[in-house]
Amino acid sequence: MVTKLNIVPVFIIFLLFQYSYSAKVTYNVLSFGAKANGRLDSRSAFLKAWGLACNSTNPAIIYAPVGRYLIGSAITFSGQACKSKAITMKIDGTLVAPSTYNAIGNAQVWIKFYRTNRVTISGGTLDAQGSSLWACKSSGKTCPKGATTLGIYHSQNTVISNLRSLNSQMFHILLYACTNAKLQGVSISAPGLSPNTDGIHLSSSTGVTILNSKISTGDDCVSIGPGNSNVWIEKVVCGPGHGISIGSLGWDVIEAGVQNVTVKTATFIGSDNGLRIKTWARRSNGFVKDVVFQHASMVNVKNPILIDANYCPNNENCPNQVSGVKISNVLYEDVHGTSATRVAVKFDCRKGKPCTNIRLKDVNLKYGGQPAVSSCSFAAGTASGLLQPTSCL
Repeated sequence: MVTKLNIVPVFIIFLLFQYSYSAKVTYNVLSFGAKANGRLDSRSAFLKAWGLACNSTNPAIIYAPVGRYLIGSAITFSGQACKSKAITMKIDGTLVAPSTYNAIGNAQVWIKFYRTNRVTISGGTLDAQGSSLWACKSSGKTCPKGATTLGIYHSQNTVISNLRSLNSQMFHILLYACTNAKLQGVSISAPGLSPNTDGIHLSSSTGVTILNSKISTGDDCVSIGPGNSNVWIEKVVCGPGHGISIGSLGWDVIEAGVQNVTVKTATFIGSDNGLRIKTWARRSNGFVKDVVFQHASMVNVKNPILIDANYCPNNENCPNQVSGVKISNVLYEDVHGTSATRVAVKFDCRKGKPCTNIRLKDVNLKYGGQPAVSSCSFAAGTASGLLQPTSCL
């Protein structure tokens, strides 16, 4: 017979075992030779800390205290062989790239996470110092393409929280082939004329949530490429920038579609576009369907609502074919504010694959002291509620 006196010690041992198993272990990068002066390369110190965190059987924290840490070349944190059930990279300082663009300019990604599971990146600043590369590109010289600042590839259950990204050479944050990612409290900043500096770019990912973030950049604030599904974007402020865009899509003949995208309570301030879908006029089996745009505020936005099935930046080498991307079941509800151009709502679809089931509900957009207008080409759908401009559907 088991007595109470027998049970209590066993229970205590069990609790101690559980605590020892779940207690987090912290690896401070300073302990591995990192220098917080922004001059000496700390890349190897971060990799050493990652290696230990990865091999830990407990949840682990990699900690970068206040300071500037030079990451002098491209770095990859690989999670394929990790034992740890969860790794948090807690940054109180700034990770900075070299000021000379060639140091990372030929790398696809400056800071890369590859095949990780349950990684959290919390706080801190990533400063890619991209201005020298932008100047090279604007001069017409031969320049490297440039690196994405932070790339998450083939990863699951990723959290990016309260991270700041400055002056990326190319994209600020890229998620490729990821499942279940949450970005919250992210701040992204680059000048409005910085080329190809998309804020957050999604590709072939599912279950992505973006919340409470502010993006000011030279390209799309958020761009949703082929193969994305179940995307939720809420309380994002965009501007300057090219808006929140689905696309560009349809460059390839065989291309995965985009579906189940929701954008709620977004604010656009002085951006080139607001809520945009853009597809090339090329043959493709791609599609866009089941999209909801709700409760959006526009402040002096050039194209508040735009479907552009004839997408061709700078009108150079435009394909001018029948677009194969099928766009259907898109709702615009409670979109209000001011347009910087007279055409506030434009659905420029293609005859070969017209846009269908486009729905406008309670759209109120003004252009200065004049009524705004809408424009439709090969678009069909319904309109209801308060509508300004008058619907062309």
